[in-house]
Amino acid sequence: MAYISGFVDTLSFIALFGLFAAHITGNIVLLATSIAENRHGLMMKMLAIPVFIMAAIGTRLYIVRRERHQLDAAVHVMAGQAILLTVFMVVAMNESPFTTGDHPHAVAVGLLAAAAMAIQNTAARTFLSGLPPTTVMTGNFIQVVVDVVDLMLGHEPQAKRARLAKLVPMLVAFIAGTLSGAIGYVTMGFVSLIVPIVAVSLVSVVVRHQPARA
Repeated sequence: MAYISGFVDTLSFIALFGLFAAHITGNIVLLATSIAENRHGLMMKMLAIPVFIMAAIGTRLYIVRRERHQLDAAVHVMAGQAILLTVFMVVAMNESPFTTGDHPHAVAVGLLAAAAMAIQNTAARTFLSGLPPTTVMTGNFIQVVVDVVDLMLGHEPQAKRARLAKLVPMLVAFIAGTLSGAIGYVTMGFVSLIVPIVAVSLVSVVVRHQPARA
């Protein structure tokens, strides 16, 4: 999931005039910057925030509805993210290249990306809440630094090792995703989104066969 987030966020940032699809609060800073410097993509960043919120609300409502009927929502939610990422890829391939971030087609593509990653963010706060955050890595990174220092000092070494065993692979996966997203877009364009689409599909298979562990 961290790999997917890093991939999509980096690709959207490069291809869609500085849009953060997964790290949506980063767009607030970019929105203010766009206003101050009259940059392209103002409308995209402005609309991405409410679209992200609405997608998160819709996802949560669906999860609650399934839970009230004692049904698992994880598979459907992951499948929904895969579908939105696929639509994002297909529309982007058909409508690109984008000369400006304010073009309606570019805005539509950016909003599809934001909606897809809103689903993952909602999953991270619901049925994946046992995992560290997979979309925003600042908190995970500083926790690694703190735990490494504590480990060097011999302060609660068992607990620190256990947490590092979860956080370090996640950070590595996120970094790998950012590099893959950048290289994928430069070499293949939007078709490289097939990588996170396949990854999300694999996650849906995992949660289908191992719901308790997921």
